[in-house]
Amino acid sequence: MRELERSAAALGVARLVPLGYPDSGMAGTPENANPAAFANVDVDAAAARLAAIIEFERADSVTIYDANGGYGHPDHVQVHRVGVRAAEATGHDAVYESAMNRDHLRRLLAANPEVTSDAQPPDLDTFGLPESELTTAVDVTGTIAAKVAAMRAHESQIGDFGPMLEMPEDQLRAAFGIEWFRRRGGVPGLQETSLRL
Repeated sequence: MRELERSAAALGVARLVPLGYPDSGMAGTPENANPAAFANVDVDAAAARLAAIIEFERADSVTIYDANGGYGHPDHVQVHRVGVRAAEATGHDAVYESAMNRDHLRRLLAANPEVTSDAQPPDLDTFGLPESELTTAVDVTGTIAAKVAAMRAHESQIGDFGPMLEMPEDQLRAAFGIEWFRRRGGVPGLQETSLRL
């Protein structure tokens, strides 16, 4: 819990509401079999809890992962399911699916002669979404330092973030300086530069 609080503080989060579900780990790991893990909880029950927070906060928009959870992490896939259900329950139509821009990633890899095929994500054809399906590109280059600080504060996840934390700042900006989204129900094509209505 403390590392989550430190990570949120690094990002400037005004209010953190932990729901208390254990991490499921990746498919096939022992943690994934835990019935209390977020990936395994009842979608409607979790969505009702999230809907109450959305209404309390009077949220303008709701962000979730894409249906594949970015790269298939079971908890991220569950964030998608629960977020969609909570947004439906609260009547929100400004729901943004966070996703890696698959084509942007391919361009970065092609432009970097040091990257070998071994360093690419496991299946680039299913990692994130193609650019043609995205609707929103938000420039977050001014927050790179905060993002890195949040990753460093989230010690239990440092293994996942490790290679990114060692990247030079120019590479961090190129790889993570834009956050990509698909607005549910939106017309495909990069038309928005903000999640604010």
